[in-house]
Amino acid sequence: MSQKIALVTGGNKGIGFAIVRALCKELQNGIVYLTSRNEERGKAAVEELKKEGLNPHFHQLDIDSSESIDRLRDFLKSTHGGLDILVNNAAIAFKQKDTTSFDVQAKVSIATNYTATLNVCHALFPLMRSHGRVCHVASMSGPRVYKKLSPKLQEAFKQAKTEDDVNKLMADFVASAEKGTLSEERWVQNAYGTSKAGVITITRIQAAAISADTSRQDILINCCCPGYVDTDMTSHKGTKTPDEGAITPVYCALLPSAGPNGKHLSNKSVVETW
Repeated sequence: MSQKIALVTGGNKGIGFAIVRALCKELQNGIVYLTSRNEERGKAAVEELKKEGLNPHFHQLDIDSSESIDRLRDFLKSTHGGLDILVNNAAIAFKQKDTTSFDVQAKVSIATNYTATLNVCHALFPLMRSHGRVCHVASMSGPRVYKKLSPKLQEAFKQAKTEDDVNKLMADFVASAEKGTLSEERWVQNAYGTSKAGVITITRIQAAAISADTSRQDILINCCCPGYVDTDMTSHKGTKTPDEGAITPVYCALLPSAGPNGKHLSNKSVVETW
């Protein structure tokens, strides 16, 4: 069997770092790339794992930069000819006490958590080999937001069939935040949760599309909630350790052929969404 190549975005700390650690242990004959926006922090994280006897590799990746994404794509193609495991973990969340106006929070959150993640997919999905696995790290905040949306918006998420459908929903949310009409249009003032609702929805669409690609077989694309984890993002209030938070993302990254596809998982089990 050829050497498996795995890549984790946002891997220098928190859940991403723990996912890299776990994949290094599981794929002892493979290569696991820890990527991060900040090269110095990323390389320091790699050295920390090497002290544990693991051997991750580093590559710089700022998912908000198309040039950075393209450099990574070109490197993977020329060095390995493809990719077997992709874990899209990189994301941002504004703190509750953040004074940044909500229209800006909405724009930035959707741009990074949804659009930039999608851009990574556009660049790297063509490199995914047969039997590849993709896991988007989502959140139960997505379903929580969905339940509070208007019936009309819920139906729009449920009926979304194409990437453009989801793109429009995300753009409509940002536009509503900018106009100050969130309540009137029955959106929820939760930028992180809305961005993750977008990720959950696009997962289903991506899975259906790649399953129809007859040139490759058995590629599974899922998303998951890692749980409430003790990280910088949760201001270290989470009840799970990062290693515990990595369990479900790693489970998704190593699914057998009979595993779920296009689903949202929590605690290694499929969670019904919409």
